[in-house]
Amino acid sequence: MSSALNFAPAKKVADAVLYEGYLLYPYRASSTKNQIRWQFGVLTPRSWAESGSGETWANQTECLIEPGTDAVVHIKARFLQVRAKVIEEALDGAGGVFRAVQSLEVDGDTLMTWDDAEEREIDAAVSLASLLGTEQVVPFELPGSESTEPMYLSSGQLVGQTTHQLWPLSGLLRLSAVRVEGPYGVVRLRIRMENVTEWDQPDGARDDALRRSFVAAHALLQVRGGLFISLLEHPEWAKYAVESCENLHTYPVLVGEEGQRNLVLSSPLILYDYPMIAPESQGDLFDSTEIDEILLLRTMTLTDEEKREARATDPRAASIVDRADAMPPELMDRLHGAVRYLRQVTGEALPEPKREPWWDPAADALAAPDTDSVRVDGVEVARGSVVRLNPGARRADAQDMFLIGRFASVEAVLTDLEDKHYLAVTLLDDPGADLQQAHGRFLYFSPEEVQPLESIR
Repeated sequence: MSSALNFAPAKKVADAVLYEGYLLYPYRASSTKNQIRWQFGVLTPRSWAESGSGETWANQTECLIEPGTDAVVHIKARFLQVRAKVIEEALDGAGGVFRAVQSLEVDGDTLMTWDDAEEREIDAAVSLASLLGTEQVVPFELPGSESTEPMYLSSGQLVGQTTHQLWPLSGLLRLSAVRVEGPYGVVRLRIRMENVTEWDQPDGARDDALRRSFVAAHALLQVRGGLFISLLEHPEWAKYAVESCENLHTYPVLVGEEGQRNLVLSSPLILYDYPMIAPESQGDLFDSTEIDEILLLRTMTLTDEEKREARATDPRAASIVDRADAMPPELMDRLHGAVRYLRQVTGEALPEPKREPWWDPAADALAAPDTDSVRVDGVEVARGSVVRLNPGARRADAQDMFLIGRFASVEAVLTDLEDKHYLAVTLLDDPGADLQQAHGRFLYFSPEEVQPLESIR
């Protein structure tokens, strides 16, 4: 087992989590969907969270480790710190008086008031043995700051200034571990991230609370001298230990190469083990649940004015617009679709798939839906027969009006405990019929509700 510390296999996925929802298409500050921001993993000051805001001030990760000798856990707590960018217009040439504005034109460029964010990482490393039966607290402080940059026209005239402001943040990482009862020696690790920033305004505005929050808060964990156990695809013997884990506002999954068990990403988004960024993706679009091709095509259709506003909103939005405008056709073609082969292609013909019965032959020993038949209008109807549907008045399904007169293929003849016959059918003109056949999901009619094709002729 390698002892080298390496978070690189998880970094791309963790960055996608960090910026999920940061700024959504059409990437403009004026867009309604970008007025209420940062929906995932927000840890606000405690007073604001407990005022009924619907947010939380802490998250908790619990995961399982099979420890070896001298196991050490390395933790990266990651989040965005909101930074206010305020554009102010100079009301006099000397710059003595300014007023805040939403946007300002400077030599053809537009600058906009907008809250962006800076990435933050809190690192900690601790031996697993030192956490057993106790708690270690790792406090951290992020100081506030304010900077102002004047804006001049090319002629040298002062037209305004840009002010960036960060508010101070205080946080805690609470680390502890317990050995799970049983013969396997499994240890349950707990990592609790808390926002303990002082802010006594429980009725304050959400934008003000966000400036004192941890946004998209998540954690990367690496163990040396041990292995994590998947909480999703765990061995049967670990079921009790997995059920004992309590995760609050976060979901730990294995990351890295398939089968690797020394890295965990604890994310505010629900993921499967070993999530990955599609290799065709050319960069972040801040919406990993969407399709890159669709977003880039839509971005290309923005008007020049819309693109100008997007570039003025945020440098990251400007990068997306520029990438869409400069996307060569061959790279766009790569986004159109990809097949992930599960095995090497040999050129040999694939065997015909075995058609498994969709009923239980063991429970229905006398049933033979594939070969049974029933006589309708003097015609033997069995699997493969074509019938015309004529749902009777006994049925109460309002959808039947759309089935009257349509043709269907009989998939099986069924018999109930009272020896009544039923036909399982799929519509001939239904493009999803093959999926229904594969899953054993059919429409059902009694023999008097169908007319064999032979009797129609």
